[in-house]
Amino acid sequence: MDDPRLYRILTLSRSVLRPSPGIGRILSALAIGGLCHLLFALSVLAMMAGMFHGMSKGMGSISWPWAAATNGLLILQFPLVHSWLLSGNGSRFLAKLFPGQYGSILSTTSYATIASIQLLALFVLWTPTGIVWWKAEGIAFYVLCSAYACSWLLLAKASFDAGLEVQSGALGWMSMPANIRPIFPDMPVLGLFRYVRHPIYGAFILTLWTVPTWTPDQLIIAICLTAYCLIAPLMKESRFEIRHGSRFRIYRKKVPYIFPRLLKQTISRRPDSKVGQHE
Repeated sequence: MDDPRLYRILTLSRSVLRPSPGIGRILSALAIGGLCHLLFALSVLAMMAGMFHGMSKGMGSISWPWAAATNGLLILQFPLVHSWLLSGNGSRFLAKLFPGQYGSILSTTSYATIASIQLLALFVLWTPTGIVWWKAEGIAFYVLCSAYACSWLLLAKASFDAGLEVQSGALGWMSMPANIRPIFPDMPVLGLFRYVRHPIYGAFILTLWTVPTWTPDQLIIAICLTAYCLIAPLMKESRFEIRHGSRFRIYRKKVPYIFPRLLKQTISRRPDSKVGQHE
């Protein structure tokens, strides 16, 4: 297929269906992959439901004012650990979570699994204030629900354009049955990446601000995670500039950061992929 996004997924699927000999390795990969995707799905559902209700349905039951400190730690743990795992020390840590060469092969799966656990902790263990400022009703409710759903669909599209196998953690465990090194996507410039350099972060910001229920809890979550979504891509761009050099600098000049311009811009893309680190 001409579309490299689909071609990579199909190639990985073939490697799972036609594995190299080694029943223990194959079963381990399937178990690790199953756990990763289960946690990934639960974390997405927790985010969708939690923010839909304005973070008023959390399962945390810590008394106030201690709940404020606990909620603050729940917010901070995600950006701090998430960003650290993308650093050199974080990458080495991920590579040591499984023995031998499998730690490196499974690094994207480990990364996605840890991120899912972090998000589950944030959205499930949150202690609500019990204060509801506003709930949409009538036509406003349906408009905001539609906007909220579209924001999540946009996030799914952006993840696909960035490399669904990396974003979901599938790249690691799906490479393990064939006992091959993960082949990472090239610098993404297709789909939504034609219009903004960081559509995943932009789409996630939209999910934060299109909810039909507003509480102090949701406002704090929205402000903190929006700030993270605006700052975190700067570190990603530093890695891209080191990895892709002038190619990324040209792309950066042509394509806006998170918010698109009105005029469509197109970027040429090399068809080749290379081994690198997860994004």
